[in-house]
Amino acid sequence: MSDQKSAEKKPVCAVVGVGPGNGAAIARRFAKEGYAVALLARKTELTQKLAGAMPGARAYACDAAEALSVEHAFGAVRNELGDIDVLVYNAGSGVWGNVEEVSAADFETSWRINTLGALLTSKQVIPAMKRAKHGSIVFIGATASRRGNVKTAAFAPAKAAQRSLAESMARYLWPAGVHVSVVIVDGVVDLETTRARMPDKPDAFFVKPDDVAETVYALTQQKPSAWTFELEARPFGETW
Repeated sequence: MSDQKSAEKKPVCAVVGVGPGNGAAIARRFAKEGYAVALLARKTELTQKLAGAMPGARAYACDAAEALSVEHAFGAVRNELGDIDVLVYNAGSGVWGNVEEVSAADFETSWRINTLGALLTSKQVIPAMKRAKHGSIVFIGATASRRGNVKTAAFAPAKAAQRSLAESMARYLWPAGVHVSVVIVDGVVDLETTRARMPDKPDAFFVKPDDVAETVYALTQQKPSAWTFELEARPFGETW
């Protein structure tokens, strides 16, 4: 029985935009459940190390904002790991400034990474998911998708477009058995760098990557009769 089980193909999870915080935690969470994990990022120094600590995981160089890079990376994932069962789009770019401070290039870059990349990577996995009548696509969103603020003149429109794309996809793909969802992460991710910048903040102020990963994994395990499209992940100690 054990030999037969080991010969079975592992389900595949692709995490796009893997850094030391949420991306790495999400990858580890799916690896823990027996997924073969593809870790995609523009640079592979970190992802190679992470992949080495996860059985069956592999790192791929991928610029999510460039169609050719996405095509090559996902082609390699399919060849080496198989069709993708879960896609988590965690790539994001925050260009901060008011409408007079941000440039047209800043605006376009934010849109390309947050929205165009979500489209390009989703299109790589949708055909196989539709054939299987099963699959999950999770976008890691932000509160900026719901409202603009003074310094989010480039970031908020990009995140709003990403959320609208996700909703259009959900309405189209849910009837085909593909669960599309958005996790609105509201808060400061708990990293060494953010702790160093905010030494006066209590522990309850920060969003824990492992807890975000647990939420993402749970979304992908929901039953089709009670799917969630959008949920919020925020620290319990936050005043909101």
